Amino acid sequence: MASYLTAETIKALREQRGLTQRALADAVGVTDKAISKWESGRGLPDISLVEQLSAALGVSVAELLTGDVRQNANRAANLMRSKFYVCPVCGNVIHALGEGSFSCCGVQLAPCEAEEPDDAHAIAVERIEDEWYIALDHPMTKEHHISFIAYVSTGGITLVKLYPEQEAAARIRMGMSGAIFAYCNRHGLFRIRTPRRERAVGGRIPGKSAS
Repeated sequence: MASYLTAETIKALREQRGLTQRALADAVGVTDKAISKWESGRGLPDISLVEQLSAALGVSVAELLTGDVRQNANRAANLMRSKFYVCPVCGNVIHALGEGSFSCCGVQLAPCEAEEPDDAHAIAVERIEDEWYIALDHPMTKEHHISFIAYVSTGGITLVKLYPEQEAAARIRMGMSGAIFAYCNRHGLFRIRTPRRERAVGGRIPGKSAS
């Protein structure tokens, strides 16, 4: 069984916060001798104190218990720092306003790293009235397909889930400037900036005749 809480974790977090043992003791409601015992491995804090201890040390309860403390740059919840997590087993898509800890079907998910589209994943965008028509010339078989198309801006996110045998395309209402994402189940996540409103990007939309 994994350690409940380690002396090294408590001491390291206290020092990172610039707290003395007395200051931490006062915040938690114990004596500085108790803190000393915890940090020397001669005792452990009672489970009833873990929530207060995590708050005093500026970490989550989960981080405190596992010792896996992450420096979170996501505090501002900026949509443009969005991360997508995709389950390789069932295809479930999780969107978060930054990196987090997610699992699905017993698998710990890693954030998808968006790349510039290659020729096989070129994302074409056309303006149709007040919508973007987004399409890829891409297979849509069960084994190889575009799983979703998403539009992310500072004002919100629209995600269209796609399935095999459908068209690899979506119509999404235009908004503020941002980014368009497409996820291939074999090759991962691709990203482009939204085009200027007066023009399209990516060339002619696959399957549409030139005007």
